[in-house]
Amino acid sequence: MSLEEKAKYTNRAREVWDNYLSTAPACTPKPRKQTKLVTRCSPGRLFNVLKRLTPEQKAAVKSMGFGSLLGLRCRTLRRSLCLWLLERFNTTRCSLEICGERIPLSPKDVELVMGLAASGKDVVNSGPDDLIAVLRHSYNASNRGISVRLLEERLAAPEAGEDFKRSFVLYALGTLLSPTARLDVSPSFLHFLTNMDVVHQYNWGKFLLDRLVREVSRFRQGKQRAVGGCLLFLQLFYYESISVDGLGPLATAIVPCLSSWGEDEITEREKRERKLGGYGLGKVIFKERCLVMEYPECRDQLDGPPVDSISMGVERGPPFEQVGGTQADEEQINGEITMDEGDMPVLIRSKNVVCGDIVVVVDSVRVPCQNKEYGCNETVDYMNNDHEETCTYSPCSCPLQDCNFVGSSDQLSLHFSSRHWDSGRRFRYNSPLAVSLGMNEQFLVLQAEDDGVLFLLNKGVERIGNTVMITCIGPSSSKERFLYDLESVRGSSSLRLKSATQNFPGWLEDFHPTDYLLIPFCFLGSSGHINLDVCIWTSAELCVDCPS
Repeated sequence: MSLEEKAKYTNRAREVWDNYLSTAPACTPKPRKQTKLVTRCSPGRLFNVLKRLTPEQKAAVKSMGFGSLLGLRCRTLRRSLCLWLLERFNTTRCSLEICGERIPLSPKDVELVMGLAASGKDVVNSGPDDLIAVLRHSYNASNRGISVRLLEERLAAPEAGEDFKRSFVLYALGTLLSPTARLDVSPSFLHFLTNMDVVHQYNWGKFLLDRLVREVSRFRQGKQRAVGGCLLFLQLFYYESISVDGLGPLATAIVPCLSSWGEDEITEREKRERKLGGYGLGKVIFKERCLVMEYPECRDQLDGPPVDSISMGVERGPPFEQVGGTQADEEQINGEITMDEGDMPVLIRSKNVVCGDIVVVVDSVRVPCQNKEYGCNETVDYMNNDHEETCTYSPCSCPLQDCNFVGSSDQLSLHFSSRHWDSGRRFRYNSPLAVSLGMNEQFLVLQAEDDGVLFLLNKGVERIGNTVMITCIGPSSSKERFLYDLESVRGSSSLRLKSATQNFPGWLEDFHPTDYLLIPFCFLGSSGHINLDVCIWTSAELCVDCPS
C-alpha cells in the first residue's frame, strides 16, 4: 500500500484511540497488597564489612558518630515480623499501632535503639549538581546510583582517611540505615558528605526516621516494588517495647539496644512469640516501666551525687490544651511533673535509672493541629486524632534544590510566584503549552495562572529512554485530581499519554511512577532535549472525581 492509502487507516486508528482516551475514566492504581517482603535493608552485608575493619578504621567510624554500628550483632531480618509491623505502621502519625496501643516513634527512639544522634543539624541530601560533580565521578555514580560492590572494594583497603569515612557512610546508609528500592546507593547522599569534618554534627536519628516514613509511604502507593528504609530499627524497637514474658522484675537493657540483639537472642525471642500465639500478643512495657539503662559511653556523665528531684518533660507531642479545664487540671497535664525525694517511688543513682509505675488519666484533652504554624486553626483530640491525616494545611516543600521553604500549598504558591517567578512556566488550564526539558533537567515547575497551583513535569531515565509524567504539589491526602495530556511529536510520528495527577508534598527523588510516557532515546533530537505539548484540565470542569 502507498503512504496515502495507509494514511487513512492510520488516521482512523488514531481517532479511535484518542476517543477512547477522552472518554475512559482515569484510573487510580490499586494499593499494593503486601504478601511478600522485598527489601534492600541488609544488616548482614554491613556486619561482614565491620568484621574486617582495622583499629584505625574503627576509630574513624567512632569519630563520625557511627560507633554504635560497631556493636551490630544481628545479620538477618525477620521478614515475617517486619511485614507484620509495616501493616501496622502509621506513616501519617509516625507510630506503630500494635497490642491495642498507638506507640509514637521519635528520633529519640532511634537514638536508644540504633545509637545514632537525635540532635544536631538536619541532614539535607540536595543541592546544586556541580558541587558533587567530582565526587560523582570518583564513585562512578550513574543514574542508577553508586555501586555497592565498588564501596565494598574501597572499604577493603586499609586506609582510614576521608575517602574511607565517606565510603563507610555511603555503605552504611545504602545497606542498613536508609536503603532505597534500588540495589545501588543513592548519589544524592553525596550532598551532605562534601565536608567529612561535620558529619558527626548531623541529626541522624531524624534522618533515619524521616526516610523510613517516606520509603514505606512510597511502597504503599505502589511506586516501588521493594520496601526501603531501616526495617531493622522497627524490628528491634518491637523487641524492646513489647514484653512476651510478663512484666516480672526490672530487666537491664544496654543502650543502644542494637548491641543486645544477636542471632541467638532473636531466635529465642521468636520462639517465645510463637509459643504465645504470634506477634502482637505481648504486653506494651514502655508505659509500664523504664528499664535500667547502662550506656558505657555516658557512665562518666552519670556519676555524681544523688538527685533530690525528678523532672520529666513530655517529648512525644505538643503541649496539652484543656477546653474548660480547672487550674488543677492544667497543673496535672502541663507536660511536667515534679516530685520531692520523699514522694518519689524511684531512686536515681549513678550509672542507672529505675522508674516505677506511673498512671496518667487523660480525659478530653485537645491540642492544636500539628500544622498550626502553616495556618490550621483546628484543635484535635490528642488520643484519637483523625483530622491531621486529611488536614489541607499539611506542609509542602519548594521543589527547587537550593530553597528550603516549607509551608502549606497556598503559602508555597505565593512563595514560588514571588521568589521564583523566573524558575518555572506559567500556563492556563485547558490550553496546550509547548515545553522543553534539557538533557540534565530532572523536572520543570508549572504554575497555573488561574489559582497558582504548582505542578511538576517529571523526567526519569530508563534503559531504553526517558519517562515523563506530571504530579501536583499538594497534601498527599487531598482528593483533588487534574487530568493532563502529554504528546511528543517527531515528524509524522507521535507519542501520547492521558492520565490523572497524583499529589505529593514536593519533588521526590528516585520517583518510580506507574503511569508515564516512555520516549525512546531514538525519538529525541540530536540535542537530547525532550519537546512536549502539555495540557492540564481542572477536575471541576471535567467532573473528575478520583479516589485518593
